[in-house]
Amino acid sequence: MSKSRVSKAAALSLLLAFLLGLPFPSLQAQEGGRFTTRTVAIIQRDDLNRKLSYPSSLFYDRGAGELYVTSSGRVVVYSSDYFPVSSLGKGRGITGANSVYVDKKGDVYICQGPSTKNPKARISVYNAAFLPVKEIYFEGFEKARSFTPRRMAIGEDGKMYVAGIDFRGLVVLDEKGRFLNLLAPKDFIVSPNMARVAAINDVTIDKKGRIYLLSEEMGRIYVYDKNERFLFKFGTKGGSTGKLSRPRGIAVDDKRDRIYVIDYMRHTANVYSLDGKFLGEFGGRGWGPGWFNYPSDIAVDDQGNVIVADTFNQRVQVLKVEETGPPQEAPNYAPGFPAVPNK
Repeated sequence: MSKSRVSKAAALSLLLAFLLGLPFPSLQAQEGGRFTTRTVAIIQRDDLNRKLSYPSSLFYDRGAGELYVTSSGRVVVYSSDYFPVSSLGKGRGITGANSVYVDKKGDVYICQGPSTKNPKARISVYNAAFLPVKEIYFEGFEKARSFTPRRMAIGEDGKMYVAGIDFRGLVVLDEKGRFLNLLAPKDFIVSPNMARVAAINDVTIDKKGRIYLLSEEMGRIYVYDKNERFLFKFGTKGGSTGKLSRPRGIAVDDKRDRIYVIDYMRHTANVYSLDGKFLGEFGGRGWGPGWFNYPSDIAVDDQGNVIVADTFNQRVQVLKVEETGPPQEAPNYAPGFPAVPNK
């Protein structure tokens, strides 16, 4: 089939979906993209059998086989078969949870924003029984008083890497929560004269200790080694196939050598190799299984299933992502966006 016929068919499908109120088919699926999905589970209820309310972040604890979902400031915990088993809320001092991280000891770190009860943003630490251990507050760097943690990851040496809301760079803390330094990649979208420290909204660490910094602002991922030396960057800002419009979450599948990045505005997940090569994408805006509506985060479980916080569909989807064809053609490193060394 010619490209013109494919485009006309895709346009008619979109029009029909609009008129009938059906989920919008993605052009990527119409054109035979590399990845397809099969639904494993759809999570819509918490441990009190209440409907999930705009789930925004995820953490899969491979040690315990549990999924942590942040939903309207609360944290809901699901077992390995995705059954809700418990939750943390006001009774545990959780009033404004942004995300969760569980370390190898089983301690639970919750990034919290300020509230009327506690006006200071912080990381609240609990043990495996959800008993409070300590609170980590921020000090020692510029704008520390207004810093609100959004996402975090912990390295093998115990260092904490914390991305903030509307904050440029990534905050690095020692194992006790004391400020060490900032990771501050400089970059630009339009012109080198406009280069500045990138705002970082998510961070993850792979099994080799490499640190991945995600910037929604730049549409880019910056990769550092375990010693915090800048290695490379990948991703291109934009709204078409292979580009990143408003990337909100990142996950690494070490077993399959894949990186997943969820895009809030394109309603898709981009798939990359571990060296940053674009492999394809899946998803698209819709309401049925395998479709997304302003998704906010992504994770991978111990079976290799991809988990998506499908925020405005008010659910979490667990998907088996399968390869069905050759890599998609899309720009990976834009020639106008050379790397700017980290300083």
